Amino acid sequence: MLRVGVVTEDSTLCETIRAAAPEDVRVEWFAGRREIAETDGRKVPSVLFMDLALLGPPPAMERGRTARAPWQDAGLDPSTRVVVLAPRDQASQAIRMVRAGALTYLTYPFRPTELKNVWSVARAALRSEGEAVAARDAFWKDIYRHLVRTNSAQMQTVMDQLKAVAPTDATILLYGETGTGKNMLAKVIHEHSARAHKPFVAVHCGAIPEGLVESEFFGHEKGAFTGAVRKKLGKFEIADQGTIFLDEIGTITLPVQIKLLQVLQEGTFSRVGGEKELHTDVRVISATNVDLKSLVEQGRFRQDLYYRLEVFPIHIPPLRERREDIPLLADIFLEKLRRRHRKPIQDIHPDVIGAFLAYDWPGNIREMENVMERAFILETETTLTPTHFPAEIMGEVRAVVRPLFHPAMTLAEFRKHAVEEAERTYLSELLRYHKGRINLTAQSAGITPRQLHKLMKRHNLRKEDYRPARKAGG
Repeated sequence: MLRVGVVTEDSTLCETIRAAAPEDVRVEWFAGRREIAETDGRKVPSVLFMDLALLGPPPAMERGRTARAPWQDAGLDPSTRVVVLAPRDQASQAIRMVRAGALTYLTYPFRPTELKNVWSVARAALRSEGEAVAARDAFWKDIYRHLVRTNSAQMQTVMDQLKAVAPTDATILLYGETGTGKNMLAKVIHEHSARAHKPFVAVHCGAIPEGLVESEFFGHEKGAFTGAVRKKLGKFEIADQGTIFLDEIGTITLPVQIKLLQVLQEGTFSRVGGEKELHTDVRVISATNVDLKSLVEQGRFRQDLYYRLEVFPIHIPPLRERREDIPLLADIFLEKLRRRHRKPIQDIHPDVIGAFLAYDWPGNIREMENVMERAFILETETTLTPTHFPAEIMGEVRAVVRPLFHPAMTLAEFRKHAVEEAERTYLSELLRYHKGRINLTAQSAGITPRQLHKLMKRHNLRKEDYRPARKAGG
């Protein structure tokens, strides 16, 4: 059963629309905007017939674009389709609402043929909405399956946040160390937003020479400075209607921060050397591997810009804090490398997985993918062996990890046993090195003392067994 809503103070208008509705459509009446907000947790129908009198005056045009549509201020989902209901003598205002983004309009008293035509349009919208929902669900399933399968509670929280914020237009700030996948996640957000079919422009702020950042962001006019032999469009102009991703945002200078703040507040800027005010409509996703708040306290980053960028902060954990995902990521990268290089390498040696679990991965996911690709290219067997991995990753573990083998074991059982044994060996050696001191051991392992206690309990490790024996007193 499909649902539509009729938002009007006149219940007879709702009854007329309900009487003309197809049999598989349920029509619900809302007497005003307040009733829409008070749905007791029920989802508002994705198509609403809304009376012009409840929408207010039609929006004005600003810089060649229509301003925010009135129904967007009613607490509705941005994807809600609106059919404007208007008296016949106000049809021109209804048309302006359509230009502002309404699906169509219907004048009353209703004519049977007009009602029939509007229902055809509404049903098509409902059908396309259902297809869009199915496509979004399939998209997220694919993302989870191929990119962000996770056993990590921290990473699952990140994915829940992404799924909630992606369809909105909120400004997002991604926190994470280098190599944690911030660029990939920014693309995921864009591809799952209403701007998915518009440009996605990524800018690595730290890689641009200091004197050229403003030109890169906002463009320049011909002759604006030495070497400016022609007009150049900036990234914000190119990304209009789409998404711009500003990586390493903490590296930009204070003068550029002022112009960026103007774009975020007013959607306006000027090219370097130009006087004309230009308009852009972009969603900003920024990322940093430093603490922006500390930069604010040091006077190196504007506080007002910081608050504009950090509307929706997302903290991405480093790989050392999600070690339980390392075997999953290894499988994902192996599948990706098989497709890219077309080599019949089907598996990863358990010693490699064991070494991966023991290593701290200062370069995070990017480092892991890079070392796997190099080993994949050099490997001549059907299994990725320790031979072609860097010594700093494989050296210490290669000598100690020798999982028990039994011909009745499946590969999955053998791999699980290898991972467990590697983890236990690693923790045992680390506890021995730190003489059973929990805080130091947890710090070296990149985990919390609480996480360490859980792992020790699982592997039947006792801190007392690693403390130096007391000498007998005389």
